Amino acid sequence: MISFVIPAHNEEKLLSRTLDALHRAARKTGQDYEMIVVDDASTDATATIASRCGARVVSVDRRQIAAVRNEGAKRVEGDPIIFVDADTVVPSQTLRAALQALDDGAVGGGVVVGFDEELAFWGRFLLGLWNTISRWRCWAAGCFIFVRRSVFEAVGGFDEQYFVGEEIFLSKAIQTRGRFVILRDSVLSSARKTKSHSAWETAKVIARLLLLGRKAWQKREGLDMWYVRRDEK
Repeated sequence: MISFVIPAHNEEKLLSRTLDALHRAARKTGQDYEMIVVDDASTDATATIASRCGARVVSVDRRQIAAVRNEGAKRVEGDPIIFVDADTVVPSQTLRAALQALDDGAVGGGVVVGFDEELAFWGRFLLGLWNTISRWRCWAAGCFIFVRRSVFEAVGGFDEQYFVGEEIFLSKAIQTRGRFVILRDSVLSSARKTKSHSAWETAKVIARLLLLGRKAWQKREGLDMWYVRRDEK
């Protein structure tokens, strides 16, 4: 059985799109599957929508994406585990490619990331840069990561020291256990961050993380781009 883990905080606007796409993709595989939405202290209709769309809801109050994903992984019954962000659409071909990679001996992996809207030049540049680095270093984007359950458990899951970049550390850990792949197939994630934050704001956040190093990644301060959406204020 395929286990999908979807972390969600106030995702009533996009969650049904994500879950409907997962249903379509999973049904085409012919395999049993489950969807676990980890509702992280939402104040909107996230949990209601998740239930209505056929997901099992796990309620937590962590406000840390690594911890939220780990909470979902503790509840899975299947193998593999596929982590999907609540604003991300997974095409059927991408899911089939991920499952085929596992059947071919990979222990985990990720995919190329696309956005669901046209981006400004700086957004296209950053996206292209990430996809290039992702394939070069074999780092999965957090919006879609697939992994054998036994391997995920063996490496201890996502490192909860970090409030951002936890997918990179998980990718590195999985690589110590076997072949980790970045597929050419893609998912479509929401472009909302590029709409709500300017190029200058984004550049400042990235520069801060690069200059201060891991210590800056280990606290929520300064990471509003990931933890506070401006449409919530």
